[in-house]
Amino acid sequence: MKAFEYARPSTVADAVRLVGERPRAGFIAGGTDLLNLMKDGARAHDRVVDINALPLGDVVQAGGVLRIGALARMADVAVHPAVRRALPVVSQALLASASPQVRNMAAIGGNVLQRTRCGYFRDSGSPCNKRAPGSGCPALEGVNRGHAVLGGSDHCIAVHPSDLAVALLAVDAVVLTQGPAGPRRIPVGDFHLLPGATPDRETVLAHGELILGIEVPLTPMAAKSGYLKLRDRTTFEFAVVAVASALDLRGNVVRDVRLTFGGVATKPWRSLEAEAELRGKRITDAALTAAGQALVRGAVPRAENGFKVDLVQRALAGHLRELGGVR
Repeated sequence: MKAFEYARPSTVADAVRLVGERPRAGFIAGGTDLLNLMKDGARAHDRVVDINALPLGDVVQAGGVLRIGALARMADVAVHPAVRRALPVVSQALLASASPQVRNMAAIGGNVLQRTRCGYFRDSGSPCNKRAPGSGCPALEGVNRGHAVLGGSDHCIAVHPSDLAVALLAVDAVVLTQGPAGPRRIPVGDFHLLPGATPDRETVLAHGELILGIEVPLTPMAAKSGYLKLRDRTTFEFAVVAVASALDLRGNVVRDVRLTFGGVATKPWRSLEAEAELRGKRITDAALTAAGQALVRGAVPRAENGFKVDLVQRALAGHLRELGGVR
């Protein structure tokens, strides 16, 4: 790890300034991902700005919206009564994330910003277009069991790791930020970027732009939501396939639906095509099959991850049957 300067501001304005004025400066909150990245050589900062003194840790419900502060800890948000009641998909996704120790430390803002667990990215001795643009992507022809079948490019197929971001996408959340150019409200669906030819740029955040919190509208559909995570072991493991959904049901008819996915794509993935196959229909085997097929249309499996194409369809069908109360 390279030497760096440390600062602990007491205001958002000072935090934004301290990072914005240095091209290689960065924020730190819980540090559960950043410190590993710095130790691995995947990130190098000459100034680290600790934001833990900022008043960004509250969870507040008002006016039909739940606002979750960027410094709220994953463990606290997961068990918050308002989250469990009105946003079960968020609670379930957080409880399925990492380990109890990490959840006690990791902050909500940092969770949606966490970097991929691709082994080539984390290994400073390997080429990686995400870490060193133009150096290549060994995963394309190498070890790629955990990699993306959706949203990839010839430059990168690394999977986005956040369970929370997938859940937030299912409930139309908005990311609240403050940066050198002022405040912004960014829909979660617009927040993360596809790799394209620039996989090193993962979000729309400008340098020095700080996440202040997450805002989620409290709707009946969000209250009927859920999260399914399939993984190789039951704790401290990232998703092989994950499904998040929010449903508006009338009887057994889907009036509206949000379907989002993790473990299979280079960013939190929403399938408008799969939603369209279900909207206005009963939850039947035929409708679920059509939705699954629409989801994976255009998938590009590699040598070791082709099983995800079938697995995510099965996961979607089983998840919706359970959430919709259909046997």
